[in-house]
Amino acid sequence: MPDQFTLTAERLQLAVPEAEARVDSAIIAMASLMTEVVTARGAIPGVPATKGHATVHRIARAQMALVGVSGDILRVHGDLVEIGRETAGLDLHECPAIAAGAPAKLAIVR
Repeated sequence: MPDQFTLTAERLQLAVPEAEARVDSAIIAMASLMTEVVTARGAIPGVPATKGHATVHRIARAQMALVGVSGDILRVHGDLVEIGRETAGLDLHECPAIAAGAPAKLAIVR
């Protein structure tokens, strides 16, 4: 049974940081979309600001929802570390910075 704990822990140590990085990428994408929409709204003559306000508001709500998801995933990460300690006696001093194959969080920003 200890092998099962080890295999499960190894899979989670890859999956959790990957999920964190993907949510961060989505937050960045929403910020870029917001920039483009607001820039376009101001750049197109004759389009009143009120036309794009609902869109800007929806993007802001979507981005805040992603921020909430990010917080939930961080809490899940902490929960899983605690479960690992309690269940398998894993002493995880530091979680891996990134999942294998996933770009580093700062490397995502280009």
